[in-house]
Amino acid sequence: MLRFRNTLIFLLKVKIFYREHICYIFIIFFLLLLKFQKIRVMSGYQIDQIDQKILSFLVKNARMPFLEIARECGVSGAAIHQRVKKMENLGIITGSRLLVKPQTLGLSVCAFVGVSLSQANLYPEVIAALKNISEVVECHYITGKHALMLKLYCFNHDHLMEVLLNTIQKIPGIEQTETWISLDQAIERQIWVKDYANAPQHR
Repeated sequence: MLRFRNTLIFLLKVKIFYREHICYIFIIFFLLLLKFQKIRVMSGYQIDQIDQKILSFLVKNARMPFLEIARECGVSGAAIHQRVKKMENLGIITGSRLLVKPQTLGLSVCAFVGVSLSQANLYPEVIAALKNISEVVECHYITGKHALMLKLYCFNHDHLMEVLLNTIQKIPGIEQTETWISLDQAIERQIWVKDYANAPQHR
């Protein structure tokens, strides 16, 4: 983990000082390589059609009973439980969440904020500080002129300005920010898993 952190800091330094497209490509390639290597080492396990079928049901309804999934898959409830447990242990399934519509809580403004860093070695501290801001619901390391992309939910524009000016922009290491306000979320869904329930049957 320490080696990964030091390597990421080095790559951020390269990005900040040179800002060449090839640097961005190298950084993303490196991160993707680490991610895929982690998955391969973590699993050594080939997801089969039954696993994908289980995932296709759980992505749509995480509360779907295992016995109901078992009937759809043509296996026992115990087999479903074992497979789900194994996928959890391997990190394929990372948990289940209750999704709350932000607007029902009065959080009517959704914004995306691009963040540029002044010093690459402050990256861990910046992330730690952002984790303490409840309005920030997502943080991504990205290519382009910014280092980070944040997703925020706020009550109104005044609330958004307050968070930007008095919280985010005061974090040491943040050089500048750029904000985009979402007017409407046209698509919202989980990752795509092959829908075996509705797939055509080949005989």
